[in-house]
Amino acid sequence: MPSTTSILETPARRSTEQACDNLAYATLAVVALIAGLTFRDYGLGWDDYTHAEYADLLLKMFGSGFRDTDALSFANLYMYGGGFDMAAALLHKIIPLELFETRRLLGAIVGVIGLAVSWRLARRVGGPLAGLATVLLLALCPTFYGHMFMNPKDAPFAVAMVILMLGLVRLADEYPSPSPHTILILGLGAGLSIGSRILGGLALVYAVIGFIPIWHADIRARGWREAVHRLGHTGYVMLPGLLLGYLVMGLIWPWSIIEPGNPLHALTYFSKFFEKPWKELFDGAIISVPDMPWSYLPTLFALQMPEILIGLLSVGVGGTAVMVFRATEDPRRKSVLAMLTLAALLPLAVAMLKRPALYNGIRHFIFVIPPMAVMAGIGFSWIIDRLQIRGRAAQSFAVSLFVFGLTLPFVEMIRLHPYQYTYFNEAAGTVRKAEYSFMLDYWGLALKQASEALRTELIERQEVPPQDRKWKVAVCGPQRPAQVALGPDFTIGWDSQAADFAITLGEFYCKGLSAPVYAEIIRDGVVFARVYDIRGLSIASLLSIPAP
Repeated sequence: MPSTTSILETPARRSTEQACDNLAYATLAVVALIAGLTFRDYGLGWDDYTHAEYADLLLKMFGSGFRDTDALSFANLYMYGGGFDMAAALLHKIIPLELFETRRLLGAIVGVIGLAVSWRLARRVGGPLAGLATVLLLALCPTFYGHMFMNPKDAPFAVAMVILMLGLVRLADEYPSPSPHTILILGLGAGLSIGSRILGGLALVYAVIGFIPIWHADIRARGWREAVHRLGHTGYVMLPGLLLGYLVMGLIWPWSIIEPGNPLHALTYFSKFFEKPWKELFDGAIISVPDMPWSYLPTLFALQMPEILIGLLSVGVGGTAVMVFRATEDPRRKSVLAMLTLAALLPLAVAMLKRPALYNGIRHFIFVIPPMAVMAGIGFSWIIDRLQIRGRAAQSFAVSLFVFGLTLPFVEMIRLHPYQYTYFNEAAGTVRKAEYSFMLDYWGLALKQASEALRTELIERQEVPPQDRKWKVAVCGPQRPAQVALGPDFTIGWDSQAADFAITLGEFYCKGLSAPVYAEIIRDGVVFARVYDIRGLSIASLLSIPAP
């Protein structure tokens, strides 16, 4: 029978839990509203146009009954899933938006789904306060927020992986008899994640290692034979989920099921660097991408994640390490927390050991940010619970620190909009200091605003192109995004000698020109792009090739 104290505390506890849930719903609604109002602000990157072409080829293949198979050999994208690209192309057919605006809108929708699933996952594991903390930490993680609009591969993959993690956590809770809902979530998550990137197979490693406490407890309590029987029963009832996952994978990644060994071929292909090496700026040095040091990922995560997220993640991981080795702890809880910790940290550890080619900041590892936020949210909930014995004043102080920690990235997100993905935290000196040591707008999003600024200036100055030709613009950065942003009245290219204007990104590989500045795109004191008037000037090249 519960004590009188616990009975008296129940209404207050329920009220607090309901308040946390209401605040989480409000956070999701606010993020969805802001995303709906601002998704058009995000420009195209290096890959958008190619991904749109891939979507067209995939839809043609399905529409032709697999007679048109050009999609199965297109660039190297056939080794990725095209689920997001196809969904954007289909959505474009039914809503009155331009194609690339539709892609940005869908990215926002997928991102909000990722926030909701992460909230649900954290709430299930750590309670309503952990869920609320998680959704706030993830929504105010500028790297995740920025990528959800403009990254057609890594952001959807991150959302697929957190769906799969929710399924694995539910499976651990319900083992050895998962419910139909759990089987559905697991199958959908597995199909979406592996169908997006073969790296989704990492979840199998999380499961095998993470379930050790459950299996160990089963063996001790029931013996080897019964434990094996229960494991076999679980595998049997999971067969419909595996079939669903395979079908989903085949739908969004058709190449994967054309030949049984194709997923392994993709794994082999991506295990080695498959492009001509180039150089990027890291920690103040120009380094070839296959030669990035082991410190690349830990350095960038330390400098590009909000400090509050890093601190609370340390609490969550540290608490899990203690709990896993505590004999009295529930084996299911050990398994759940171990899987989440592995999902947050194992990919980084493997990359540090294997040292693959690394580039474009941490975009390929966006998928570890949701589990990081979940572990951080759980860590915050643990802190508040521990401070209960010290009274409300101590808890209020911790909440105030949490709110202050969220305010720092929030302010930077406003300053950087729509380039939140370039965020560096206060420890890094924000983008104002980081621009001299690291890549910022590596995706070239600022070309959209720079192109719009050029068009606006031309209209305001009432300038018209030379007779019988269009304006010629040389671009240092991805060409197609500039062409889309400028429209048909401009000719885009690399040739700066014959151009009227030059648009250059604020990256190390774009040369600063001795020419009149026509317009600048500046955020937080940092130049993200410049438009130069180079009419009548002889500019040999826009590229600045640094010495080895």
